Amino acid sequence: MTEATPLRVVVAGLGNMGRSHALAYATNPGFEIAALINRSDVGLPGPLAGRPIGRSFEDALRDQKPDIASINTYSDSHADYAVLALEAGCHVFVEKPLATTVADARRVVDAAKANGRKLVIGYILRHHPSWMRLIAEVRKLGGPYVFRMNLNQQSSGATWETHKQLMKTTSPIVDCGVHYLDVMCQITEARPVEVRGMGVRLSDEVDAGMYNYGHLQVLFEDGSVGWYEAGWGPMISETAFFVKDVMSPRGCVSIVMAEGVRSDDIDTHTKTSTIRLHSADRGPDGKFARPDELLSMQGEPGHQELCDFEQAFLLKAIRQDLDLTQHMDDAVRSLAVCLAADESVRTGKAVRL
Repeated sequence: MTEATPLRVVVAGLGNMGRSHALAYATNPGFEIAALINRSDVGLPGPLAGRPIGRSFEDALRDQKPDIASINTYSDSHADYAVLALEAGCHVFVEKPLATTVADARRVVDAAKANGRKLVIGYILRHHPSWMRLIAEVRKLGGPYVFRMNLNQQSSGATWETHKQLMKTTSPIVDCGVHYLDVMCQITEARPVEVRGMGVRLSDEVDAGMYNYGHLQVLFEDGSVGWYEAGWGPMISETAFFVKDVMSPRGCVSIVMAEGVRSDDIDTHTKTSTIRLHSADRGPDGKFARPDELLSMQGEPGHQELCDFEQAFLLKAIRQDLDLTQHMDDAVRSLAVCLAADESVRTGKAVRL
């Protein structure tokens, strides 16, 4: 296969993320879609319109012999699908979370290493220039840090139905929390040592034993602490939608969202709008030495562009044989923290890591 030969992709799962990733493959000449797989027929946008949709991931791997499997199904199938694809000789892109247990996550990573294939996990914020800037600005301050982050989503209609389906296997603090624990870990570069969690089931429509509102607190070896909050459903407050704030002894860095944004707009889940830099420095009079600095993130990429960036990274990883060991280890680490928080919710006890 030459550099100019497109890599053939089987895309499994055509929900919001799966459709976006499929569009990224369809518009990047480095890829060719070999098959689309979903458990039901769905409407497909733009260059995907009219393509057939198969039902069996296993049949597509056998019949198409693709170079890549893109796994965007519900979380409980991620590990089995990924291992199946890796053992069939495919490189794999898998949406977060990598798995629903740490053991399964490690099983996927082991399969990638054993088969010499690339494994890229869908940590979309790692490809976002505004979040890269936020991480860089926070690291300039130095720790220890206090992380305050949430992503509550008020949902109804089809979105609430999707959330309820997700919660059959994965709680909100695990599904979305892996992104923000990954950000915390990138900033501190310190080992998480303890996590505590609490959760509440706020709807009879949510399966017994699951909760649709959760909150975790994590302690790091360097003294940093953080919390992350996530809730889904028609009862969730839009007032509680968005906090992204990091404090240190020397000041803080915060994302300031524009007025009127809503949690049901998927672009707002990644956009930063404005980054506020606050310095704790004071003058001889004891007052702040300088005003806060506002960094406009105008022109930042939207959701589809970020998915395009993710798949461009996958292509680069394959073509340039990038070492993804750290990428895979980081994905397992952030998942382990969130799953420990879920354990804490269910047991009422803090979990040492």
